[in-house]
Amino acid sequence: MDCELHPKRIIAVIGCWLLVIGMQAQTNQQWRDSLNAINQQIARSPYNAQLHLRKAAINLELQQWEFAVDEYKTILRHDEKNLTALFYRAYAYTHLRRYDLAKNDYHDILLERPTHLEARLGLSYVYQLMGKRNDALDLLNIVIEQHPDSVSGYVARAALETDMQRYESALYDWEKAKVLDPLNSDYQLSYIDVLIRLGRKETARRELDLLSSRGVNQGTLRSFYKRLK
Repeated sequence: MDCELHPKRIIAVIGCWLLVIGMQAQTNQQWRDSLNAINQQIARSPYNAQLHLRKAAINLELQQWEFAVDEYKTILRHDEKNLTALFYRAYAYTHLRRYDLAKNDYHDILLERPTHLEARLGLSYVYQLMGKRNDALDLLNIVIEQHPDSVSGYVARAALETDMQRYESALYDWEKAKVLDPLNSDYQLSYIDVLIRLGRKETARRELDLLSSRGVNQGTLRSFYKRLK
């Protein structure tokens, strides 16, 4: 499940986590073959949490959201505080647009682990999908407070602030993100995007020239340069 990283949709990165349990990238047919093999193992061992987690992970890869939810429900019937199952069930619920159910699962995780970074980011993302952007922003403020060196926290907050047209705040967060991950040109371009929105074109030009000198694709930079005219 790949996510396109784009200055205006970078928040989507929050929805791109996938449970990895010793699996490599495969074709759809290979995933289906793996699913058949897992089903055979489950038939011999009806309840094995790791097997059900592996099966659910394959369901996610194949975008079989309902089947994944069923697997996580099976796990949670035996272990209601299995945080992995709660987290990825919330992920599947989000794809099914069952936002209240996703929210409940993230809340349950945070009751057990108040500093769980990914759960709070996921909950913020769900709130955004529900149109509750101020609540989402409050959650991201907590993320930064709890995890001051988390680049994903700054990226998520910056993207939301940009969407809310809180450009000064977004500029600060994009700058923090690019300092924490200086090789990520997407963060740098998002920072430049906000500079242009704020009318700081000379600073934006210097940043673009710096990226150009580092070998960033000229086609990518061209649209930004055009905005400086």
